[in-house]
Amino acid sequence: MPFRSKVSLIFLMGFALDLLNLFVLNSAYPALQRQLGASVTQLGWVGNAYMLGLTLIIPLGNGLAQRIGERATLLLSLALFGLGCALAGSARSIEALIGWRLLQGLGGGLLIPVGQALAYRACPASERAGLTSRVMMVALLVPALSPALGGLMADQGDWRWVFFALLAPTLACAALVLAWLPGGRPQPSARPALDLRLLRQPLLHTAMLIYLCVPGVFMGINLVAALYLQGTLGLSATATGGLMLPWAAGALAAIALSRWRFNALGPRPLLLAGMGIQSLAVLALASPWLVAHPGWLVLLYALLGLGSSLCSSTAQTAAFVAIPEAAMGAASALWSLNRQLSFFFGVALLGAVLDWRLPEPTAYAQALALGAALTLLPLPWVLRLPGAGALFVQPVE
Repeated sequence: MPFRSKVSLIFLMGFALDLLNLFVLNSAYPALQRQLGASVTQLGWVGNAYMLGLTLIIPLGNGLAQRIGERATLLLSLALFGLGCALAGSARSIEALIGWRLLQGLGGGLLIPVGQALAYRACPASERAGLTSRVMMVALLVPALSPALGGLMADQGDWRWVFFALLAPTLACAALVLAWLPGGRPQPSARPALDLRLLRQPLLHTAMLIYLCVPGVFMGINLVAALYLQGTLGLSATATGGLMLPWAAGALAAIALSRWRFNALGPRPLLLAGMGIQSLAVLALASPWLVAHPGWLVLLYALLGLGSSLCSSTAQTAAFVAIPEAAMGAASALWSLNRQLSFFFGVALLGAVLDWRLPEPTAYAQALALGAALTLLPLPWVLRLPGAGALFVQPVE
């Protein structure tokens, strides 16, 4: 197996572990709540503590990799993550569980930026669209399948096995790091852990803005839409959740399209298409017309998946196309930190707007219209992006 394939597999395994830890517990929350006597707020912190750990550690990952090496950093990350899994599964109180989830985040937060830097550095620029498509497939499939797995463990055994089950893939990933990554001395580097000079690169800073305003804003749109569909249109929770199936179908199409056409077209037309599709679908979702035609929801959610994932897939590739090898670690740290903030941004902003406008009858439409407008916010930056001919000659010094 070529070295770049080995490095890519390690990164994808680490990414899958992170996503599993985020989503596998969702269906086990009721069992956890009953056994530990947790409040709804405390249950929220079971997830938030992990996200907090991820966000806090990301800026330190690149600097640590410079000092002790990427191989040692990944092993340390996996050790902390595995320890957090074991302790979380053994927690006897909700307070202890929240604390061990923070430890999991501090460990898992190093897996993505360091592994991502290794994988994209090992890939030639012209092949990074293929790597991104594999990343996006993991990002699609793991959240779709893991809640059912967690629910099965909670129903058939104990919610604690949700954490204990993560130990085996964690050990497997550590074994691959030991077997495949060189153990040489770290290369000295004068770059800071978060090199803000990289934000001068048009592809990187535009890709980060895209991630904030399209997939990030979609997280808020999804929250508002779920409340609207159940509270106003009378859909059940099962029917609302089922709309993520056409969303996933649209996302799969977007991943394939981005991989197929990125090198030929460049990021600009793909991003413009994704932004336009998501914005129009959200406006249709906010329209009073939908109340009389709820059958169109399946198509609208497929378009939302297509638009959001077309932007996230294209942005992920574009962000690293023009980054030289020496700066890949710092760029990966910036990208990972922006991704975490994007997940908070859309939910916090649109949720606050909805809370402010309720109980006005147009509150849902106003929040969704704001989401559609924010989706188009990066338009001036996208229009200035280089064409496909200049795509692979944009180094940052």
